Amino acid sequence: MWNKTKATELLEIDYPILQGPFGGGLSTPELVATVSNRGGLGGYGAYSISPQEIYEVDRQIKSLTGKPYNLNLWVSDTDAPNGTVSDKQYERTKTFFKPYFDKLGVDLPAKPDFKTRFENQFQVILDIKPKVFSFVFGIPSADMLEEARKRGILLVGNATTLDEAIALEAAGVDAIVASGFEAGGHRPSFLEPAELSITGSFVLTQLVREKVKVPLITAGGIANGKGIAAAFALGADAVQIGTAFLATEESGALPEHREALFSDAAKKTILTRAYTGRLGRGITTQLAKEVHGKEHELLPFPLQTTLMSSLRKAALAQNKHDLVLFWSGQIAPVLKYRKASELMEALIEETGKLT
Repeated sequence: MWNKTKATELLEIDYPILQGPFGGGLSTPELVATVSNRGGLGGYGAYSISPQEIYEVDRQIKSLTGKPYNLNLWVSDTDAPNGTVSDKQYERTKTFFKPYFDKLGVDLPAKPDFKTRFENQFQVILDIKPKVFSFVFGIPSADMLEEARKRGILLVGNATTLDEAIALEAAGVDAIVASGFEAGGHRPSFLEPAELSITGSFVLTQLVREKVKVPLITAGGIANGKGIAAAFALGADAVQIGTAFLATEESGALPEHREALFSDAAKKTILTRAYTGRLGRGITTQLAKEVHGKEHELLPFPLQTTLMSSLRKAALAQNKHDLVLFWSGQIAPVLKYRKASELMEALIEETGKLT
């Protein structure tokens, strides 16, 4: 049976299909529960919410499903030394982006700051004990990992290169997500800059499979049974699917975002730091193209996100989507399903016929 793998045995799920744990409000308890209730592993990206909000989200998920699910955090949640930047740097960035704000008739915000909260968020993970805790942008400390193990929490790390996968296995994770550059959203690289960690999902799967023994989950460029079957043929034990689930009605994506994923615009995506300060893939915009090669003008993550938030809000209100980045993987043009339940059923049926 194609759906009986090391990953399904480890995660105690019926089908080796994981839903990408989107951050920034794009995950919802409803989406997590829909995927988990149909035999996959739903995932919730919690890095952008407070510890108290994580407790509440977890309560909502538990009210909708008794199946395993995954909570995801960012180990490194800021690139800003001491949580801020100099006035000189901020003024330079303001000058660069002022024409975009002027175009929408909105004021630039005051200089943002940010305090890391990963440790406080991680304490919540220990308290609520989800079946799976996945993490990106690094590896938690050995003490943190051990505390999670004591509570029976399965640990899943994300790698964008073979070296990252090897480091994750050495740290004792239970499974590894091999995240190819085709994937939408942020590139979760942590050993080298993201721009130097650009490997396709199917190449990365083969490289990691040769060197790593723990269950391997392929992510990036997969949205149907053909993609799942191909990943398995190359050594994957499961797949993680992002963009196809992001496009469903159960996700937290705005209606404009979901429609964009089904439009001709989704044929072109771009890796850019313009909107958050970290490299991520979304539907190509004029702003992203104009910022390309001028990354020195940007604020570090997540200060750039804060800077751009009022611009995003105004651009959405004025229907000027060329100033808004809608996260998307390269696979978006093949999307068909707008309901998560229908997508899961199709993935299972299609893969069954091909394996």
